[in-house]
Amino acid sequence: MKIISYNINGIRSGIRKGLSNWIEMNRPDVICLQEIKASPEQIETNLFEKLGYNHYWASSKKKKGYSGVGILCKEKPIHVEYGIGLNSIDEEGRVLRVDLTNLSVISLYLPSGKDMIKRLNFKFFFMKKFFLYTKKIKNKLNNLIICGDYNICHHEIDIHDPIQNQKISGFLPEERKWMTHFMNLGFIDSFRNFVQKAHHYSWWSYRSNARKKNKGWRIDYAMVSNSLKKEMKNAYLMPEIKFSDHCPVVLEIF
Repeated sequence: MKIISYNINGIRSGIRKGLSNWIEMNRPDVICLQEIKASPEQIETNLFEKLGYNHYWASSKKKKGYSGVGILCKEKPIHVEYGIGLNSIDEEGRVLRVDLTNLSVISLYLPSGKDMIKRLNFKFFFMKKFFLYTKKIKNKLNNLIICGDYNICHHEIDIHDPIQNQKISGFLPEERKWMTHFMNLGFIDSFRNFVQKAHHYSWWSYRSNARKKNKGWRIDYAMVSNSLKKEMKNAYLMPEIKFSDHCPVVLEIF
């Protein structure tokens, strides 16, 4: 089973660039998308239906062309959950869950706090509430995989310049501590389970030719419940795929 997570930074742009053809070539069982920046009626969903995918979307009700997550899956879910049950979070379309036969998958788009005056407090609010939500559902859904853009680099190895960025949201000590606390709920960073070397990133700024110089951040994850550790076969990044300023995160399981 192959699960791909990808912050597409605008799904309509991704489709114009050939996203559906890339999906057809890779044939994942589940695709978690973040930052779709569109409502369902604006998306050419027939392209995904032709490839055999069921599709589900949580778009921003607060602001058009902003945020939003989606999940495409070959198997029809037993249950689909939109949001975490808190309007101030759910109106931005940042959490979507599908319960399949043997596991549950969440597509997560955790807020950025780069605008540290306006959005950092909301980011910490979101982190607190999402932690509590995850703690609650994990008792019921043991085989849980949370894919997405967490907007946090966990360790120094996950960022190209840990010294210069230590006071920037995405690498703040409080954010990194939260990530450790979150994983202690019983999750494995699937990529680091297989790759311990440095210089592997999932996001690069469009500025200063950062991607070509590989000056990036690893902020996209496939977090896997401890119960599935023995079922993980591989995990890797696809930095060569450039539909977005992020790259796909891949998990192979079962």
